[in-house]
Amino acid sequence: MIQFEVIIKAEGGLHARPAALLVNCVAQSQSKVFLIRKQDQKRVDARSILGIMTLGTVQGDQLLIEIDGPDEAQVSEAIRELFEES
Repeated sequence: MIQFEVIIKAEGGLHARPAALLVNCVAQSQSKVFLIRKQDQKRVDARSILGIMTLGTVQGDQLLIEIDGPDEAQVSEAIRELFEES
């Protein structure tokens, strides 16, 4: 299992567009991916755009990303790139 933290840099948080990009990235993998909002430990499946949207993240929020599966290293790198770009 791989775990790492990211900080939401996007002004609108994880709104519809970045959430959709994340879901598409995760959907191509065989690994289980979860997002955990550090403030309240709310945990959602990263394959669910509705779940991501219910986190209600805003700029500056910290998320813990958990990835577990056969392609976790590749998924981890792809997710890190997504968060760096946004």
